[in-house]
Amino acid sequence: MQSVRLVEQWPVDNVAVAVVAADGRVLGASGDQDRVFRLASVTKLLTAYGVLVAVEEGAVEWDQPAGPATVRHLIAHTSGLAFDTDAIQAEPGKRRIYSNTGFEVLADFVAEATGIPFADYLAEGVFAPLGMTSTKLEGSAGAGAVSSCADLARFAAELQAPTLTSTLAEAVTVAYPGLNGVLPGYGMQKPNDWGLGFEIRDGKSPHWTGTASSARTFGHFGQSGTFLWVDPEARAACVALADRDFGPWAVEAWTPFTDAVLAELA
Repeated sequence: MQSVRLVEQWPVDNVAVAVVAADGRVLGASGDQDRVFRLASVTKLLTAYGVLVAVEEGAVEWDQPAGPATVRHLIAHTSGLAFDTDAIQAEPGKRRIYSNTGFEVLADFVAEATGIPFADYLAEGVFAPLGMTSTKLEGSAGAGAVSSCADLARFAAELQAPTLTSTLAEAVTVAYPGLNGVLPGYGMQKPNDWGLGFEIRDGKSPHWTGTASSARTFGHFGQSGTFLWVDPEARAACVALADRDFGPWAVEAWTPFTDAVLAELA
């Protein structure tokens, strides 16, 4: 794919990208696929998938009380917890408050339920089965993972044809529809739709995906200059990892890049 070469114009020192088909084939790639990058909030996709596995195994239930709300509230950013403190800013289910704290509470809850430290649970239940050998959760369950493009390409393939869980379809359906909230870096969204750990594109504007991205597109971006999206309509996913923190450069670069990828796929 020629479109992946556009990342060579990005104002970053190192970048790796991969476009992954629904059947798992890597359709195009650029950069060092094995270089390890900080994922920042793309970590939430890995954490969310670990929670899906925990639900699949019966270790936790969506509507089980957890922290100030339930497992479902925590993973959908509707627990009322603040962004990075344990302050309660709303009743559960009333507002979409993007919360790193909520994901940390969630991970602690799964760890207690399973008797396994959450980083180990992810490593054993998600990373190892998918062959993600360079991926580790080194800190916060909301923003502390590191990984390579090669590993996340495997994860992107899993998100398009799940083997570890049968509940992904529910996770990429809007949870608590109609709630407004701030999408970090892009401002207030009305509504700010989210699934169970996966941000859902819907009609958000502005947004970090493409203008041509379908409403069903789901994924996440990270403040470390990273993103992963899956567009079911295009039957493809894209991973991009860079070593420059999110800022105006990313706002300017990511959307035309995604549009170029989608145009080439079409």
